[in-house]
Formats: sequence, structure tokens, C-alpha cells
Amino acid sequence: MDITKFKPAIVYTIYIASTPEKVWQALTSAELSKLYFFGNSVEVDLRVGGAFIVRTPDGALHISGEVIECDPPRKLIEKLGPTLVSYQIEQSGESVKLTLVQSQDRILSDDILSGGRSGWPAILSSLKSVLETGKPLTVQMAPPQRMLEALKEMGIKVPG
Repeated sequence: MDITKFKPAIVYTIYIASTPEKVWQALTSAELSKLYFFGNSVEVDLRVGGAFIVRTPDGALHISGEVIECDPPRKLIEKLGPTLVSYQIEQSGESVKLTLVQSQDRILSDDILSGGRSGWPAILSSLKSVLETGKPLTVQMAPPQRMLEALKEMGIKVPG
């Protein structure tokens, strides 16, 4: 697969008082992900071509894709349809620098991207909180209405 055609649409960097190994474990563990990902669980088969699955709190399939690159505990890239999500984990003094990049293989409107732009900061902030304090954040979130309307216009079924 030629990932050079994917262009970054969303980039976030966060610093966490942790180790690369603990950040990696949080990103790839179903049990830990439930804590910071608002009850959703991430299941990852940690090999190139392995499955990447996100399940809702009731166990239903939310998102599925495949692992494109896996270099524990430094880098994980997954392909979710027309989207690549990559995590780069780097030691930075006493902390870990975690950079998330969401890249697309096509140009998407700001309305479509508004979901990730509101969701990723909450998810990463909760991840940081879990690793630093043991407690997740409580964040009231719902998909942005403008994103839902844009998806409907594209003929994609949305909840509600």
C-alpha cells in the first residue's frame, strides 16, 4: 500500500509523565483503553496486517481496520478505510511525547473532520489523566451536528 498519498488532516502532540512502554500498553490494551476511551475498547493484533478493532461499551463493532506498521513501543499505524491513524511515541526527558496524526487519502471537508478535531483532544487528555493519576476524565461528548449532517449528505448512515 502506498501511504504517501495520505495527507495529514489532524495532528496532536501531548506530553505525558509516563514511559513509552506504559503509553504503548494503554494504546494497545482493550482493558486500559476502556478507561480513557469513554468505555470503548481497542483490540489490536500487533503485527502488520493484523486487525484493529474498536468496540462500543456494549461490545458492538464501532470501527475496524488493519495494522499498517507496528514498532513497539515507538510507532503504531492503522488504516481505517480512507483514514490512517498513526501514533509516534518518543521519550522526552522525564516524559513521553505522544504525537497522533490522522491522515486521509482524499480531501475531506472541515465538517467531516470536526468529529476527530473534537474527539481526539478528549481521548488523548483522558489517556494522559489515566496514566498520570489513574483516573479518566469525565467529558460530555457527542458527534458534532455539522459532521452528522455532512455524512448524511454523503449517503452515510448516522445514529439517531
